[in-house]
Amino acid sequence: MNLFAEAIAWIFDPEHFAVSGGVVSRVVEHIWISLLVLAIAAVIAIPLGYLIGHTGRGRTIIVALSGGVRALPTLGLLIILALNLGISLQAPVIALVILAIPSILAGAYAGFEAIDRRTIDAARAVGMTEWQILSKVEMPLGLPLLMGGLRSAALQVIATATLVAYVGGAGLGGFIFRGQRTGDYPQMLAGSILVVILAILFEVIFSILQKAVIPAGVAARSATSLRTKPIRSRSV
Repeated sequence: MNLFAEAIAWIFDPEHFAVSGGVVSRVVEHIWISLLVLAIAAVIAIPLGYLIGHTGRGRTIIVALSGGVRALPTLGLLIILALNLGISLQAPVIALVILAIPSILAGAYAGFEAIDRRTIDAARAVGMTEWQILSKVEMPLGLPLLMGGLRSAALQVIATATLVAYVGGAGLGGFIFRGQRTGDYPQMLAGSILVVILAILFEVIFSILQKAVIPAGVAARSATSLRTKPIRSRSV
């Protein structure tokens, strides 16, 4: 039996699948931690991104800071936080939130920047207030790019949340680190396979959501543009 088959067998082994601390509970932990991180990062990044996108102020500074944050090694940051905060879930959650913020922030302000300024000018011309422009024009039109930022952040968090087990013991990383310590390679591969499946699942869900939030008028214009676009013949 090859290693991949052994890993699949390990996942569905009754001793590993539904027991306390087994596959089901670890998957639930991994999803819960990832969703918690995304929620906290979204609460921080979305209002800031909307403020930057609406006013056009502070973009250069935020882009520079986001680039610096992206360059931080997550494992190193996690260890520093764990040494100061102790072995708990607090340190990995903070580290993962810092990892997730740049993608969500970029999606939030890029969604506003992608809107045709003539649309904003027309909204002001008909007497809409700044809050009405923000809530009724910019937020709906910018939502697809925001969902793209959330989608990118979700994939990063799902993959990196395996490090939570390095200091806290929760999530699917527990299988990987425990298998590494004991030389149980099927267990290590089983943990990796489950993380990949979760990442694909989140990718599919966010892809569907990203398409679903495209405003009907924008989707209709895109479809009409594709249908009416002339086909150019190529000379051989």
